[in-house]
Amino acid sequence: MFKRNSWLSRCITPKTGLPVKVIWSASGLAWVLLVGLWAGLSYGGVVPGMFLPTPGAVLDAAVRLARDGTLGVHVWASLEVVMVGFIVSSLVAVPLGLLMGSFRIVQAFLEPMVNFIRYLPVTSFVPLFILWIGIGLEQRVSVIIFGVFFQQLVMIADVSKGISKDLINASYTLGSKRRDAVLHVIAPASLPGVLDTLRVTMGWAWTYLVVAELVAASSGLGYLSLKAMRGFQVDVIFLAIAIIGLLGLVTDQLFRFLRLRIAAWAQ
Repeated sequence: MFKRNSWLSRCITPKTGLPVKVIWSASGLAWVLLVGLWAGLSYGGVVPGMFLPTPGAVLDAAVRLARDGTLGVHVWASLEVVMVGFIVSSLVAVPLGLLMGSFRIVQAFLEPMVNFIRYLPVTSFVPLFILWIGIGLEQRVSVIIFGVFFQQLVMIADVSKGISKDLINASYTLGSKRRDAVLHVIAPASLPGVLDTLRVTMGWAWTYLVVAELVAASSGLGYLSLKAMRGFQVDVIFLAIAIIGLLGLVTDQLFRFLRLRIAAWAQ
């Protein structure tokens, strides 16, 4: 029915590349449909404005908050919390995860505790963090670290365990020592998987942002949402949600670009 090389045939063929124009068109269509549905429900009066603001109302809220400088302050505060927490967590989780996946004794020592802690709800620790650390940036950063660190550790350990032992044995045959096998075989071979893990857990860091800022915060997009809820400003709530989503999308694409640049051989 379709030509073998037609774009429609390629669209319905598993694991087949597509032209860039087709990819961009499909992505754009998804956004058009989403915004169109939103506009239809809000402007058409299907959902009352107090529950679902119109796209225009959200844009007006963005312009209003941007003009008085409020929006920039809250965006920067949230960026600071997420980036500091994510970077601190990653600097510890990456090397520790590689060791955990490479050495059975490290795995035996850490795995039971890590698997126990990573199932604990982050929200239940917020009161403890306030009690232990106090109110401020450190408390919010701690929520991000606790939310992503143990997940990073397990995922990076799995990446390291997945490295073929033949590569390590080949390095020993060529005269490498154990340290060289870790630094020059396991670590580089794990790089693509580590970057994928960081990309995924960065998304989790953005989801924990609201939890970190809902309690005892004076700035940030989560705090902005809570403050808007008290005043029934649904347009501001939608604005905060949209900005968190956009920031998350930007960081996701940065990790995609980083993987293409420094681990292009793994594509």
